[in-house]
Amino acid sequence: MANPFVKGWKYLMALFNSKIDEKADPKVQIQQAIEDAQRQHQALSQQAASVIGNQRQLEMKLSRQLDEVEKLNANARQAVNLADQAQAAGDTEKAIQYTNAAEAFAAQLVTAEQGVEDLKALHDQSLQAAAQAKKAVEQNAMALQAKVAERTKLLSQLEQAKMQERVSESLRSMDSTLSVPGNTPSLDAVRDKIERRYADALGSAELAQNSVSGRMMEVQQASIQMAGHSRLEQIRASMKGDALPSGGAANAPATPAANPNLDKQPPAAGQTGTAQ
Repeated sequence: MANPFVKGWKYLMALFNSKIDEKADPKVQIQQAIEDAQRQHQALSQQAASVIGNQRQLEMKLSRQLDEVEKLNANARQAVNLADQAQAAGDTEKAIQYTNAAEAFAAQLVTAEQGVEDLKALHDQSLQAAAQAKKAVEQNAMALQAKVAERTKLLSQLEQAKMQERVSESLRSMDSTLSVPGNTPSLDAVRDKIERRYADALGSAELAQNSVSGRMMEVQQASIQMAGHSRLEQIRASMKGDALPSGGAANAPATPAANPNLDKQPPAAGQTGTAQ
């Protein structure tokens, strides 16, 4: 039967962790996950570097061992040649000495060759381990890049969620402003105030247009428009006169016709009332 105290402690810890996760900032949690993945990748890279370094070290040992085998083989051959030469010369003692030396070199050669075989086996294993380590590092690097891309996506979604929350909060605030009376004026009250001012302004403008000054302004504007129309007709007539062929009336300089309307300047605002 489980200990109730242990069970209760585990329950409290799980509840505490859930509360922490609930209150934690998602942005901080995302950064923590990325940092943890980066630490794992760094540790894996260091392990792979150690495996590859061991493989390189075995290669150097194997190279030295092969050189040693070649040297021992050459020494054994040289000793055999010297023993044969001494035997041919009738020097039995030297022949025996060279033969013993050749046997010693041969024994060392056997040991060295065995060492070469052992190193070759270890080197083959190290090659496989190094290849696996490189592959693991590459796969972990791709996984880390995917997590970094996922972080960017999650951060973007987090910002969108925050913006949506702010928009929702603003809408709720507007709803409360429109529905609940308080110290802040509602939009309906502000709208009524603006419409009242606009209506007053329209009424003032209408009164100004119907006044004597308004009528005088209309007369002045009409006079200016008539004068402009007459001046435009003069310009057109002058342009037609310039387009005639040389000779006759065309030789005379074009003189704009007198405009009776130009001689009669529109009366001023004060004079209009006097004429009436």
